[in-house]
Amino acid sequence: MVFRISLLLVVALAVIAGFAPGPFGTLTSAALSAVISHAGWLYLLIVFLTLVFLAYLAFGPFARLRIGGRDAEPEFSGFAWLSMLFAAGMGIGLVFWGAAEPVSHLVNPPEGLPSGSPQAARAAMRYTFFHWGLHPWAIYALMGLAIAWFQYNRGGRGLISDLLQPLIGDRHLGWIGTLVNIVAVVATAIGVATTLGFGTMQISAGMARVFGLPTGLGMQLAVIGACFVLYMGSSASGVDRGIKWLSTFNLILAGVLLLAVALLGPTGFIFEIFTTSLGSYFDHLIEMSLRMAPFSESTWVADWTIFYWAWWISWSPFVGSFIARVSYGRSVREFVLGVVAVPSLLGFAWFATFGGAALWGEMLGGGDMAGALAQGYETVLFSMYASLPFAQLLSGVTILLLVIFFITSADSAVLVLGLMSGETAGDPPLSRKFAWGIAIALIAAAMLMAGGLEALQTLITVAALPFALLMIGVMVGLQRVLGIEALREKAEERRARRAIEEWIARDREREPGA
Repeated sequence: MVFRISLLLVVALAVIAGFAPGPFGTLTSAALSAVISHAGWLYLLIVFLTLVFLAYLAFGPFARLRIGGRDAEPEFSGFAWLSMLFAAGMGIGLVFWGAAEPVSHLVNPPEGLPSGSPQAARAAMRYTFFHWGLHPWAIYALMGLAIAWFQYNRGGRGLISDLLQPLIGDRHLGWIGTLVNIVAVVATAIGVATTLGFGTMQISAGMARVFGLPTGLGMQLAVIGACFVLYMGSSASGVDRGIKWLSTFNLILAGVLLLAVALLGPTGFIFEIFTTSLGSYFDHLIEMSLRMAPFSESTWVADWTIFYWAWWISWSPFVGSFIARVSYGRSVREFVLGVVAVPSLLGFAWFATFGGAALWGEMLGGGDMAGALAQGYETVLFSMYASLPFAQLLSGVTILLLVIFFITSADSAVLVLGLMSGETAGDPPLSRKFAWGIAIALIAAAMLMAGGLEALQTLITVAALPFALLMIGVMVGLQRVLGIEALREKAEERRARRAIEEWIARDREREPGA
């Protein structure tokens, strides 16, 4: 039932957006205004509480508990595990926004700062770190840990509705659970389509820069079609081959590109940006986490922070399910630090390098990043390359990186959508993955037809609200089941200790002369 209804809803949404983009845009814009006006603060508060809760899990009394039980062993190596986390969680977004977001914040800065000023540049990097740092990965980690724990430690089905069992009992198997799973699948499909839309736009812009191909909707649809063939081929090969191999290769390729830009660009400036922005990020972390603009009525927070939090929340069932699938055998502390801290540091290095090079080009290097921004976010990165040696080579590597990130993200998505829309645990059949592969390609294409980036951002912010509320229940339920498991393990340890003490006492009694 979940599969049929959610697939029908996603396809219907794609058809409406594609054939009636005007009315669709009007409706989603009105919904967005209502969400921001009445619930924008809720996104900020829930995400901040999620980060605090994850810190408690990593360093609190549950840190030593292990996914799958005390004797469980990890299925993947640490490097392969982190590679898959990174590729599924943020791959395309890092490339798309790496140079574009800091430049955008420089031109249109937060907090009423003067455009193009040094203060705006510092705020640009600080907020970029904020949007791509600990908070989004905490959202992923919460859903991933909850799904993994209920599936591997409590015999669950790997469905979102299972996470509510501590709160609503067996009703998670009835219509309430079905409704939750349908909402999860639809929100996930929209979130994935948003990211694939970003990737499509930038792949198209890069091919125009490198190969002189035309841009526009026709090229974007062709890119989606070609990538559909590739990611379905990868999906057919399974997690142990397609996603794992491509994710590992792409992490290495991303590292090479990162190192190349750091060495070919303003190296000293980039390292200074990294340390300065990292310190400023931690210094203003709580302030940025809870900042709205009730007095100035600025839309900056809604346009950026709330959109990002909604984006991450809508992705959380997908990324969380995928993280759960590959995280068997990890302790709670290892899981939280591996999912939250390590990818955040990698993201900080990425934005310091690409964002730092772009800001240097705009403010000190004689480039025109602001002019490139006016042509579209997707063009900023390739314009930044124009000021570096080997610009064409860097652009070609970036296109390859984007294509593989597209494949791994979509491959992971069809796997997880297949899992979430089934009724039993285990990898879904290829036919179900194929159906979801078609669906996310259709909705990405329809959103681009309906208005490109603006339509994608509007839809994702609205669709994520139900899941923002669900995250509160997930935290409460996870706290309960981890507490029960911790008490059980302590009881087992006490029984084992008593048994050993009794055995030693009996052995001494049997000794001669005792």
